[in-house]
Amino acid sequence: MSARAEIIVVGGGPAGSSAAFHLARGGARVTILDRAHFPRDKPCAEYLSPEASRLLQAMDVLGACERAGAQQLAGMAIRSPSGARAEGRFAGSHGFRGFRDRGLALRRTLLDPILLGAAREAGVEVVEGEQVTDVIRERGAVTGVRVLGADGGARERRAALVIGADGLRSVVARRLALSHFARAPRRLAFVTHWRGVRGMTPFGEMHVERDGYCGLASVDGGLTNVAIVAPVPRARAAKGRAEAFFDEWIAARPHLAPRFAGARREGPVRAIGPFAQHARRAWAPGAALVGDAADFFDPFTGEGIFAALRGGELLAPHALASIGAASARAANEALAAYERARRAAFGEKWKVERLVGLAVGSPSLMDRAITALAARPEMADLFVGVCGDFIPPREVLSLSFLSRLLLPGVPRSAPASRLSPDP
Repeated sequence: MSARAEIIVVGGGPAGSSAAFHLARGGARVTILDRAHFPRDKPCAEYLSPEASRLLQAMDVLGACERAGAQQLAGMAIRSPSGARAEGRFAGSHGFRGFRDRGLALRRTLLDPILLGAAREAGVEVVEGEQVTDVIRERGAVTGVRVLGADGGARERRAALVIGADGLRSVVARRLALSHFARAPRRLAFVTHWRGVRGMTPFGEMHVERDGYCGLASVDGGLTNVAIVAPVPRARAAKGRAEAFFDEWIAARPHLAPRFAGARREGPVRAIGPFAQHARRAWAPGAALVGDAADFFDPFTGEGIFAALRGGELLAPHALASIGAASARAANEALAAYERARRAAFGEKWKVERLVGLAVGSPSLMDRAITALAARPEMADLFVGVCGDFIPPREVLSLSFLSRLLLPGVPRSAPASRLSPDP
């Protein structure tokens, strides 16, 4: 059996829903395929940066997210292994303004159906319970996908363009040999929700330890999203016993354990990773990648959902140009232009993420950096604003910022200079 859509989007999460929404608004006939049935749980920090609200507004769902109970976040607090603590505010005195002066936090079981509903309203066909197993290639280009339906039957779906928005273990990326693990510390995350965690505030929290870090943030429904991120060798202890590993990790931290006294975990502990996956390029003839399928870095900066939504918005005009091209060469040129636009939009943030990922593995470096941020609130605001996606990453990649962060006694007037390594 064969069916045809103009564009097939593999994956109905934030990246797939965003891409499909903007493509449909641009006049394309789009089908989303997802092996899951929504709502479905997904291990995620569930943080939406202030600038993500602009993208939600563009999809006409910002109000729906707030009505669903999204928690408002004023900024981020970071604790170093030695106990130094710094707070950065989205509404700080750094001279930059985002779309909003606060972030949001909403469970994926609520967020994803809202985004998928927006795609449906734009005219996208959404097929749940259909698993993509491979891509179809003819004369060197992708021309569709092979799927297993909910009934177990195999079929083909043809399309002018296939978009892989199917996450870290992307079938599309793997079948096209586009993804690889970057040279970076490899970590796994263990994520769950708790009710009754003490001392929660409007700030997201990052607790950096000598063997990983822990993130906490209030989400909707009075719950707290709790994520433990550990190096792969340490995380091997969780195999077959994720809940016990999670509880032992918290119990071993005197500054965290009392806050969980009397609290209860709601839902299973879900694992995701390893991180530091990066596509050597986010397209092949007849196909493109977006969201985690293209890049999946350490989640410390909370880039994931914003990058997924922004990536879908960014891809749409190039995808439309590709399917409307008069020749295969012109179609490929349109997708190559998407790659350039993606690197221009995210390249500097990738540098920040890689630097943070390396720093998390060095307790002494983190102690020095967090102590400096605690002493200079304006620097903490800048860093958190970069994490909030409304301050250009170059503000924290300058030699002036980095020297004040890591070298005590450097004067504030030290000249700024952009770092130059390619992402």
